[in-house]
Amino acid sequence: MEIITTVSMVSINETLIIELISFLIFLFLINRIMFRPLQGVMRQRDEKIDNLGRDIENAKVRLADLLQQLKEQEKAAVAEANEHKKNLENEGSEQAKEILTQSKAEIESIREQNERFINDQITEARKPLHDEAKQLAVNMMEKILDRRLARE
Repeated sequence: MEIITTVSMVSINETLIIELISFLIFLFLINRIMFRPLQGVMRQRDEKIDNLGRDIENAKVRLADLLQQLKEQEKAAVAEANEHKKNLENEGSEQAKEILTQSKAEIESIREQNERFINDQITEARKPLHDEAKQLAVNMMEKILDRRLARE
């Protein structure tokens, strides 16, 4: 039979100490070269993201304020426009009343002129008719009575 001796996988000797020192040096170097700069970049990125988040919140607040101001300005403009419209309507109504009053006065004046003109025309037309009617009445009476009447 053969005797098999197994050698342990890890033996504690000088190579273990060298490997341990090499590993610690490697950790120190990788920490200095890789992890610290990455942590700095990640910290800067987190700060930048936080700043952007605060800026976004501030912008939202400013936007809400601006929207509120815009709504107030819009309400004020609408109220002013309604007031201006009401004033224009009142002025228009007053002007319409004035025009209507003037028109009525003009119509009354024209009616009076026409009435005077017509009365003058009737008076002028009656003058010859009066004489003619008188003559006609005399003629009719003469024919009815069958005699001549004395003329004035």
